[in-house]
Amino acid sequence: MSYDIVSKRIYQPIDDDDGARVLVDRLWPRGKPRESLSLTDWYRDASPSPALRRQYHAGSINRSVFEIRYRGELRDAPDHLIPLMRLARRARLTLLTASREIDDSHLPLLREALLDALHREDQADALPSSPPCYAGDLPEST
Repeated sequence: MSYDIVSKRIYQPIDDDDGARVLVDRLWPRGKPRESLSLTDWYRDASPSPALRRQYHAGSINRSVFEIRYRGELRDAPDHLIPLMRLARRARLTLLTASREIDDSHLPLLREALLDALHREDQADALPSSPPCYAGDLPEST
């Protein structure tokens, strides 16, 4: 199945085709009243931990280290993706951030993790729940 998950800055105009709009930042964007954002949710659990976010923004870790650690955080808490997966299954999901550069933010990694989790779940649903029983087909022993 194909899922429509897009990333966008919170400061960009709201589009009618945004679908579910979810802010996935730990911090609230400056100068933006909640009423003006048409948010479906503000979901902090899927964003990088405060310590990881501080390290990356302070420059004490580089992008590749940030990616490895953030992927590890997502892998260690797979249940944090479930609310976003539910929204992605319904229609378009727009992940929002206040970051200036979306490509340098956590959103591409989060999108990738969501798509992987959705596809894994789809594959698990496609498998039979138990192997078929062939007990009646076995030859009788003498």
